[in-house]
Amino acid sequence: MRENDRTLKGKSLLTELFFIYATSIVYTAQMAKKKKKDTKSNTITLNKKARHDYLLEDKFEAGIALQGWEVKSLREGRVNLRDSYILLDKGEAYLFGTLITPLQTASTHITPDQTRTRKLLLHRQELNKLIGAVERKGYSIVPTAMYWVRGRAKIEIALAKGKKQHDKRATEKSRDWGREKARIMKSN
Repeated sequence: MRENDRTLKGKSLLTELFFIYATSIVYTAQMAKKKKKDTKSNTITLNKKARHDYLLEDKFEAGIALQGWEVKSLREGRVNLRDSYILLDKGEAYLFGTLITPLQTASTHITPDQTRTRKLLLHRQELNKLIGAVERKGYSIVPTAMYWVRGRAKIEIALAKGKKQHDKRATEKSRDWGREKARIMKSN
C-alpha cells in the first residue's frame, strides 16, 4: 500500500513538473510573439512645410481617389506633399501638386502621371464647411498628412491662414526659447 502511494506521488509530481515546464514554454512563446509584433507606422508622409507656412485650424480626414500604381507607390512611401494644395470646384475638392513617383515595376499599359489631379472624398457637410470658410473667411486648404486607415489611403487636410514673415519669426523665436528653457532646466 505504501509503495503504491509513493509511486502515485512520484507520478503526480512528475506530471506536475511536466505541466509547469510545458506552460512556461507556452508562456515564453507567447511573450516572444508579443515582442515580434510589427510596430510599423500607419503614416505615409507628413507636410511639415504646411505647419511652418500656415496657421492651421480645423482638420478633416478625406479619402483619395487613386489608381493602382499610385497605391503601390504609396506603400513604398514615394509621395511628396510639400507643394500640394486643395481647390474646390463645383462642390468637389481636388488635390493638386502632390508628387507620387511611380515604381519601376509599374504596369506598361499605362503612362503614369506623377502630378495628376486627384479627387478627395468628403461628406457633403464637410465640403459645405470648407466652401464656406474658403469663400467667406478667406482660408486656404492644405494637406498636412497622409496615412493608412484599414488599408485605405487617407489624407488629413486643414483650414489654414497664411503666416506673415514676422509671424514665422515669432514662432521660431518661441520654439528656440522653449528649447533653451528645457536645456537650462535640465542642467540645473
